[in-house]
Amino acid sequence: MAMKKRFIFLPIILIVAAIFIFIVMSMARMPPPQETTERVPVLVEYHLAEPAEVQFTVPGQGNVIARHATQITAEVTGRIAWVSPKFVAGGFFAEGEPLLRIDAFDYETAHEEAKANLARAQASLAEERARGQVAEAEWRSIEAGEIPDLGLRRPQIASELANLQSAQARLAKAERDLERTEIKAPFAGVLQARNVNLGQYISVNTNVGTLFGTDVAEVRIPLSDFDLALVNVPTGRDSDFVGPDVRLQANIGGRSQEWVGTLVRTEGVVDPDRRVTFAVVQVQDPYNRIEQQHPEPLTFGRFVRAEVKGIKVADLIELPRYAVNSNQQVWVITDENILEQRTVEVYRRNQNSAYISAGLNRGDKVMLTQLENPLNGMKVRTPDDLENTDADSAADEG
Repeated sequence: MAMKKRFIFLPIILIVAAIFIFIVMSMARMPPPQETTERVPVLVEYHLAEPAEVQFTVPGQGNVIARHATQITAEVTGRIAWVSPKFVAGGFFAEGEPLLRIDAFDYETAHEEAKANLARAQASLAEERARGQVAEAEWRSIEAGEIPDLGLRRPQIASELANLQSAQARLAKAERDLERTEIKAPFAGVLQARNVNLGQYISVNTNVGTLFGTDVAEVRIPLSDFDLALVNVPTGRDSDFVGPDVRLQANIGGRSQEWVGTLVRTEGVVDPDRRVTFAVVQVQDPYNRIEQQHPEPLTFGRFVRAEVKGIKVADLIELPRYAVNSNQQVWVITDENILEQRTVEVYRRNQNSAYISAGLNRGDKVMLTQLENPLNGMKVRTPDDLENTDADSAADEG
C-alpha cells in the first residue's frame, strides 16, 4: 500500500521540480541588450521666398450690352406702306437707312396745300405794301400834314405779315410730317425687336422696334474697393488718360474666344445692395461692321469673364494659397531644419496664390507640406538633406 502511494506522488513531485528549475534558470538568464532607434524626422517640401515685382490682374464678369439702345417710335399717323427687307430681328442698318415708310398721300397733299397758302400770304402781303405806298404818295400830294398809320395801311401790312409767318410755319410742319413718314435708323445698329408689320395702321408714339448701336459694346464689371485700388481708373479730369486693357473671354461652341476692350470709366456710385462699384469696359466695333478686328463677333447679351490689367507692385513674395492659413500664418524651416510659425501680412489673395508684403525675408524656406499637427521646434527633413546624404554616400564609396 505504501509503494502505491509513492508511485502516485512521484509524477507530481517531478512536475513541481521541473517548474522550479525553469523559474530559477529564467531568472538567472541575462536580458537581451536593448537597441535604441532614432526617430527619423518627417520629409517636407518648401518654397524659397523671393521678393519680386508682381503685375496684378483683377477678375470680373458681366453681360455685353450696347452703348446706344433705343425704341424707335412713329412721329406721324398712318398705314405702313413699305418695310425694308432687313426690318427683322437681327437685321443690320447703317445710320440714316430707311426702316419703313408710312403712306404719305395725305401728307403730300397737306404739303402742297401749305405751299399754296404760303404763296397766297406772300401775295397778300405784297398787295398791302403796294397799297400802303400808293396811300403814302396820295397823302403827300395833298400836303395834309402827318400821315397816320391807318392811312399808310400799316395795321393791314402787319396782319398780312403775321399771316405769312403762319403760312411759313404750317409749310415747315407739313414738310417735317412728310419727312417723318419715312422712319430711318438714328445710328448704325442691329434691330433687336420688330413690333409692326406691313399694312398695319400706327399712330403717333407707336413703338415700331428696338435698335442696338453696333459701334461700341459695353460690359459692366463689379469691382470691390480693394479691386479698384489695383486698377488705374479714368477719372474724367484727364481727357488724354487711357484706361487699362481688359481681356474678355467666353466659350462659343465649345471653343474659348477672346476680345480686347478698354476700361473707360466707373459709374461713380456704390451699389447699395452688392456694395461694389461698377466699371464700364468698352469694345469697339463688336460686330466687325467696320473692319475684321475680332476673331468672332461679340454679340449683345453674351456673358463674358473679364481680366482687368492692374498695377504693378514691387517686393511681393508669391506663395501657394494653401501655404498661408486663415490666421495669416506660415511655417518657416530654419537653417537647423526646425519649424517656426510666423505671422505674415497678406497683400492680396487670388484663386491660386497669396502675395506676402511683410513677415518674410529673401531666402526663407516656407513649408508647403500640409502636416497634420505641426509644432514649433519640430525637426523636419527637406529634399536638400536627401541630396546631401546621397552625395556623402557616393564620396565614401569612391
